[in-house]
Parts: sequence; structure tokens; C-alpha cells
Amino acid sequence: MIAAVRRLLRYRLLISSLVGRELKARYRGSVLGFFWSFVNPLLLLLTYGLVFTYMLPVPRSATLEPYFLFLFCGILPWTWFSASLLESSTVLITGGNLIKKVLFPAEVLPVVTVVANLVHFLFGLPILLAFLAWKGRLGWSALLLPVPLLIQLVFTLGLALFVSALTVHFRDIQNILSHLLHLWFFATPVLYAYPESGPLHTLLRVNPMTHVIVAYQEALFYGSVVHWRGLALAGVAAVLAFAAGSFLFERLRDTLAEEV
Repeated sequence: MIAAVRRLLRYRLLISSLVGRELKARYRGSVLGFFWSFVNPLLLLLTYGLVFTYMLPVPRSATLEPYFLFLFCGILPWTWFSASLLESSTVLITGGNLIKKVLFPAEVLPVVTVVANLVHFLFGLPILLAFLAWKGRLGWSALLLPVPLLIQLVFTLGLALFVSALTVHFRDIQNILSHLLHLWFFATPVLYAYPESGPLHTLLRVNPMTHVIVAYQEALFYGSVVHWRGLALAGVAAVLAFAAGSFLFERLRDTLAEEV
């Protein structure tokens, strides 16, 4: 794992260059260009506000109001997570011409995918912070945001390395992953509050993304972070995921160019 980290640090300039190229390619030909990175989360936030305030005004606990902001505190990081994994599942296949070059480090491609989606997450974050401040929900605890962000980054990188290498050999993973992420979404407290007890609490606590999302919600929406123990468990899971992803990628490295 340490060797994998050193390798990524060695190629940091290449990663930075490819991330810039990826972001430019995503908005190439668009009139608004990078401005869409701010418009998209703003439209998403307003859509949730319209739907859950006027179209589906179901009774909810007062601690979840305004609900559209509570929801967006989880949707924004989850979108980064799910988009990174889905794109990573095909990134080595679509980038086959690059990894067939002897000196090109194949692990850079899934890392670029994760970092590019991280940039989109960071573009959307000011929109969320502005609405939280408008509703009087923004407090000092928002300064703790880098902690769950770093844990999610490590966890996502590990899974991206794992999924990207495995999909080259088993193409069915592309289809399975989309359904798995759909189930994973509902098994993570994004749409609902994290229960403090009961069978659902026991089930959700084994999900590392539960603790990451709850930490975002506490830091941004509730104004105090008390979920440190769960976040520490998510940190351990993130390190294990990165170690497993790095190990599998290294084992399959020599066969990737042949299979793509």
C-alpha cells in the first residue's frame, strides 16, 4: 500500500494534467463551460427543494427541516462516490490505447476519475454552504469537513482501483455495479436520519459510507460532529479498501494491456 501511495505521488503532475484535460473535455463545446459545475448542483438543490417542500410535503421530524438541505448534505458526497465508481469501471477499457504503452502507469486513470469527480463535488459545495448560511444552519463545525472528505477520498480510490482492474477481466461488473450502487444508496442514510438504535442501526453501522455521510450531515446541517467513533471505523475501512484495491491492481497489472 505504501508503494502504491509513493507511486501516485510520483505521478502527481501527470494526474493533475489528466484531471484538467478530463474537466475541459466534459464541457468542451458548451457555452457556459465550467460554469455548469455550479449550475448543476444549484438546479439539483432547487429541484429537491421544490419536490420535497411543495410536491411531496410528507410529515417529518423538525430536526430534518429544511429537508432539502438535509438531503443535499448527503446527495452531494454520494454523487461523487457513485459517479467515481461507475466511471472507474470502464476507464481502463476506454483508455486502452494509453495503458498499452509500456511506460504509462495504468493506475493513474481510475485516480483521475475520482479526483475529477472530487473537483465537481468541491464546485457544488459553495452552493450548499450558501444555502446553509441563508437558513442559519452553517456553523463552525463546517471547518471539520476535510475529515470525512479525506476518508471518502481514500475509500473511493481503493474501490476505484479494485473495480477498474477487475472489470477488465469480468465485463459483467459494469452492469452489476450500477444495481449494487442503487441498493447501497438506500442502505446509506441519505434520504433519512441515521437511527440511534434498533435492527436498522445495527445493519447500517457496518456500512462505511453510513459514517461518512452522517459526518457530512453533522458538520454541515446539525452544527456539531459527535460521530467520531463511527468515522474512525470508516477511516479503518478506507485504509483497508485502498490496500485491497492497490494489491489487486498490482496483481493484475501485467494482464490489463492484453485484456483491453
